[in-house]
Amino acid sequence: MYSHYSTAQTCKEAAIQLLSRRDHGQYELRQKLIAKGYASEEADTVIAFCVEHGYLDELRFAESQIRQHVAKGHGERRIRQELTQKRVADVIIEQALLNEPQDWFELAKQTAWKKFKGQQASDQKAYAKQVRFLQYRGFSFEQISYALSEEE
Repeated sequence: MYSHYSTAQTCKEAAIQLLSRRDHGQYELRQKLIAKGYASEEADTVIAFCVEHGYLDELRFAESQIRQHVAKGHGERRIRQELTQKRVADVIIEQALLNEPQDWFELAKQTAWKKFKGQQASDQKAYAKQVRFLQYRGFSFEQISYALSEEE
């Protein structure tokens, strides 16, 4: 059996290891470092280091999150809510949405098509179910109306 050198990581090493897997927001990274047992002051110092050296970028994180959510068929409202929960600033969310332009109407239509296999609702109850599904996914009423319309 061989012995490893100390497995205790510094806070900076832990942060860089987390960031090497995927982008994180500052709040998210701070929470993960604190959960690993690092002091909040130490986490703040490391986050400042990561921002300064370009390892941590809120805009890049927001853009990445938008791409992931769009791939899942989520609408703009849901994406905004998720980013707000991750404490991304509204200004950054706006910029990220401008940098990652989407046709939300077509995305709503594709999401509805994928879920309902192109079937129109047979009655009001089925239509309400489709509307609720698309609302949950984060689409506006205009986008839902477009998605569920019979026009191609």
